Order: sequence, then C-alpha cells, then structure tokens
Amino acid sequence: MRDISTKPFVIFGLILLLVVAIFGVGRTRTVYADSEVTKSNERLIVVHDGSSEKGFITRSTTVRQALEEAAIPFDASDLVEPSLDEELVASSYDINIYRARPVTVVDGAIRKKIMSAYRTPVQIVAHAGMELRSEDKTEMSLSSGASGGAASVQLIITRATPFTLVLYGKKTAAYTQAKTVADMLQEKGITLGKDDTLSVDARAPLAAGMVVELWREGKQTATVEEDVAFGTEQIQDADRETGFREVVTPGVNGKRTVTYEIEMKNGVEVGRTEIQSVTVAEPVKQVERVGIKPKYLPYTGGGSKTEWLAAAGIPEEYWGYADYMVGRESGWNPNAINKYSGACGLAQALPCSKVPGNPLDPVDSLRWMNGYVNGRYGGWEGAYSFWQRNKWY
Repeated sequence: MRDISTKPFVIFGLILLLVVAIFGVGRTRTVYADSEVTKSNERLIVVHDGSSEKGFITRSTTVRQALEEAAIPFDASDLVEPSLDEELVASSYDINIYRARPVTVVDGAIRKKIMSAYRTPVQIVAHAGMELRSEDKTEMSLSSGASGGAASVQLIITRATPFTLVLYGKKTAAYTQAKTVADMLQEKGITLGKDDTLSVDARAPLAAGMVVELWREGKQTATVEEDVAFGTEQIQDADRETGFREVVTPGVNGKRTVTYEIEMKNGVEVGRTEIQSVTVAEPVKQVERVGIKPKYLPYTGGGSKTEWLAAAGIPEEYWGYADYMVGRESGWNPNAINKYSGACGLAQALPCSKVPGNPLDPVDSLRWMNGYVNGRYGGWEGAYSFWQRNKWY
C-alpha cells in the first residue's frame, strides 16, 4: 500500500491562514454570519480599543456582558459605543472603546483638568461643565504622556467678544470673533441700506460691552424674533425592524432676529418686506436612528394561484371571486407593499400585522382574507359585490 503524505494538508492549512490574513476580520465576520453563528444565537464581536482589535464569538445579550466575558476592562470614565446596555440582536457587531484621557481645558485665565473619553471640542467642553457658544473658537493639541504614560489633550477656547446689537429698535445680546464693527456687520450678514444709520464708526474696533445700533429713517420698521426650524439626520440601522425610530440627539430650534419694512394704510398693515435678518442661535440638528430591516421576509417559495387558494382552504367555487379581487388588490404578487398606506401581501392587509404568520406568505395572506370576507361580508360573493361598488373591501 502506498504511503499517503501529510504534506498536502500542511500546505492547504498554510494557504488558509494566508487567506484569512489577507481578507482580515471583515471577511471572517462574513463567513461566521453566513454559517452557523446565527443558527446558534452566537454573535461575532470585534472590539476596537485604540490601535488594538480583538474578535470573539459570544452568546451574550448585551455589550456589557460581551466585554466582561472577553475580560476586556472598562470603567465609568471610558466611552463605549454601542452603549454598555445595548441589546445585541444582530449576528455581528463592531464595538468601539474610547479610553478616558487627561484633558486640560484652557478658557482665558481658567484652566480645568478633567478625565474625558470624548473626542470633539463640543463634547469635551460640555463634559467639563462649561458652555460653548457657536461663535467661540476651539483648538485642540495632543501631547505624549511623560515616561510613556497616557497622552494628554489641551483644548484652548477663544471666546467671542460680547456686545449689544440694536437692530432697528430690537436689542440683542450678540457675540463675534470680528475685530472691527465693519467685520462684524459682514460676519452677521448685515448690509447697510441708503437710509440706514450706524451709531458708531464702521472702522472702530469692536470691544467687549460695546453697543452697536442700526436704524432706518423714514419708513416704519418692526423687528421680531423667529424660530429657525432644526433639521433631522437619520442613521439607518439594519439590525432594527422597519418602523423603529429612536431619537439619539434631540433637535433644538434656532433663533433669528428679523426686521421687516411695513407698509401701513389707514392704520392697517397692507404689506411687509424682510430687510434684515440675523441668526442669534443656530439650530441643533436632530439625530434619529431608524430601522430598515424588513419586518417580514419576502416570499420566495414559488407556487401557483390554485395551489395557494387550495392550501388556504378556500372552496373552489369561490376561486373566481378571489381571483378577481386579489388580482386588483395586489396583482397576485405575494410581496406587494403599498408605498403610501403600507398594506401588504396578496390580500393587501392593513396593517400587515393583522395576518397571523407572515403576511407576505401567499397562503397565510389568503387564509386571513378568507376569514375576513366571511366574517364581514358573509362570504366571497358579498365581498365581491362590495368591491364592485367601492373598489376596496
């Protein structure tokens, strides 16, 4: 008998290791997700901790449990995303750990030292219990720690100059980085009209506490404060079902001071024109997490009308009525979903959850439809007559 060498198996193993090294953890995640991971409630977790990365399989149900199981340390000062109490529902996750580091916030003569895991100036300043206006400027610098210790961050705040702006009779506390009155007017988008008068020389340096007044001779003006609606940014979450919506960061309306030129006739306002506007508070965008995972799996099982009708238990003498109604409701497409109302399936059930089982399964949909038309119309003939009159059932 010829001796079978183990050399080919060794070579195959080396090639396999090389492939994994080339494609990295991302490919490993795909392999796990497509194999037995989801079948056994196991999840692939990849933890990104600074420059290090660790992947492991877990059956934990929260981020906290998964990190503890993998003996990955964390403390109250660290920032973990997703959050420690986030429920694990998908087959794979990337978890980021931002380690707290020493930060020195320099605000004029004030120096405040904190431990913070946040990375943006707005977050760090808020964590330090300080206020940052939209007109303030920040500068961050990173220095390596002494004797190989943790790196420290210095965040310098350059405060905007506070002054009072009186715009056509409306007094507003304002802030600017501009050095002169003229630069401030340009920064705020204020254009002087031919009938406008400025209380100070436009070339004058803008100093803290200065009052800058702008008024218009002749026509009547009115200045009011209006809301500036906030926008919305949506983060699509493929692990949450369609219909899921969670506000991550609430939106806040901004404020703007608007001056109108008003035309009066016999004591009645007959028209107004906006002549100036200054945004005094920028709106804060609302961030929302929305689910995009289909709630029901699309039907791919094949079959014919007659097979579905029979399996649904609909007597053959009523198949003509059913064929007519279903054909006009969904075109006999099991996966039909009305983009306006959300009605779905062969029967176009609204809401889809009315159908026991999967409303996109043709048999489940027809079985529900059969019970519905019998319960509401006394049978298929009655439902067909109603549909003829109303074009719905």
